[in-house]
Amino acid sequence: MAGPDQDIYVGIDLGTSSLKAVALDVCGAVLARASAVYPTHRPAVGACEQDPADWQWALEQAAAQLAQVVRPSRWRAIGLSGMMPTLVTVGADGRAIGPAVTWQDSRADDLGDELRERCGADRLYRLTGQWVDGRYLLPMYARLVQAEPDRAGATAVIASAKDHLFGWLTGELATDPSTAAGYGCYELETGRWSAAVRAAAGLHRPGAPDLPEVLPSHAHRPLRAQVAARLGCGPIPVVLGAADSVLGALGLGVREPGQVAYIGGTSNVILGISGQLVLDPAHRFLVTPLAEPGRWGVEMDLLATGSAITWLGRLLGGLTAADLVDLAAETDPAHAPILLPYLSPGEQGALWDPLLRGAIVGLDLSHDREHLARALVNGIILESRRCLGVLDDIGGFGQSVAVTGSSAAHPAFRSDLADATRRRVHLPAGDDAGDSARGAALITALALDGHWPEDAFPAAGPAAEPDETRARAWDELWADHESTRFLLHPHLTPDPTSSRPGDPHSLEQGTSLS
Repeated sequence: MAGPDQDIYVGIDLGTSSLKAVALDVCGAVLARASAVYPTHRPAVGACEQDPADWQWALEQAAAQLAQVVRPSRWRAIGLSGMMPTLVTVGADGRAIGPAVTWQDSRADDLGDELRERCGADRLYRLTGQWVDGRYLLPMYARLVQAEPDRAGATAVIASAKDHLFGWLTGELATDPSTAAGYGCYELETGRWSAAVRAAAGLHRPGAPDLPEVLPSHAHRPLRAQVAARLGCGPIPVVLGAADSVLGALGLGVREPGQVAYIGGTSNVILGISGQLVLDPAHRFLVTPLAEPGRWGVEMDLLATGSAITWLGRLLGGLTAADLVDLAAETDPAHAPILLPYLSPGEQGALWDPLLRGAIVGLDLSHDREHLARALVNGIILESRRCLGVLDDIGGFGQSVAVTGSSAAHPAFRSDLADATRRRVHLPAGDDAGDSARGAALITALALDGHWPEDAFPAAGPAAEPDETRARAWDELWADHESTRFLLHPHLTPDPTSSRPGDPHSLEQGTSLS
């Protein structure tokens, strides 16, 4: 039982560049927010690494910020959300060995290809709901076996970032179904690790590392006493939680079948809610188990969106994301050059092509800063259109999209997205709704109380409505975008899904496993 003062749920989101935290009261209102930034290291071409010790430091910093507003004696529980897939190699003592390899690391792309070939790409997708590439944990670990054999040999367990943080907080390493999907061997139908895929990845050999136990998102364990003392609270429960995309949608109030979330961040996530397990013959989307059993996320992740806006803002004189979208809004979308926004490099989204590269086409001396900003926004909007068009193919999804994230929530961006996709694009009502940290706090309240807080899910707030005249202009931009993509990437063949959203496509629609 909670004490009389314990009425606050703390949500923690371990993100790509920072850790965010919220303090949520029993009615669902955010009382305090906190954040702490940590560095990302790029020691080689394609490398993207972080120090797990920095995550622990960031959590302590964020907790101290929350404590200035809401005293830790009121904290009832802590819930977790995290970026995925990000690889942590864990030794027998439970400590991380070496740096974490984040989802932005592209050094294992060829090993992802090899794993799909060994397993059969279609079979692997049908088992896991994932088009497993080099950004999944099994190929990442396979690269370490080749590049850092001593580190790989000392690894007792491979874990994702949130799993490792849960282990540091509680002393027990575990993962949830949505995070398990990022390993590349989690079977959606059985809820177990696939022995066949593990063997194909070399994890059947003597001395190979284990994988964490998969527990429900609402599972919880007590906070270790020594960590509790550092945070200033008691040994309160720590709820396992779920992936950032899943809890970002939950924070938006997107949880019913047919609803759609657009979650802006370092990458942008388009996630539709399905009441059944649905797969796509063309593997244009991933299938993510949600925090509530029996619900599935149809997910597409655009890799270089928020990070691309940050990059261009820096090049243009230190503009913030909001400044860059403001700058883009100064010029008509049709007056900008064409920018292919595949800057990670490669793309997932609905394309899944590691060979795609960013490019600017049609640049001339008449173009200024605002045209470059507009070109990037156009490229992101058009790739978002591609993903939302896939939901039209599946059917059963409404024509309204709930949006969160600094650049994605910008009025000009929402207006462009509405016009380009012919969808109603809305924010959640209120200033404190719609992020993964709040979603982590909400799932924590459900885990401990058995029900959602009274005001857990926000109503729809300000909305951008599509304008048909502007929508037709975006149709022309889409045609230019696609013709440029094919021109610059000769390995491509015409995409039968490249028509206007709402048009029939020749490709077979998604099918259910059941």
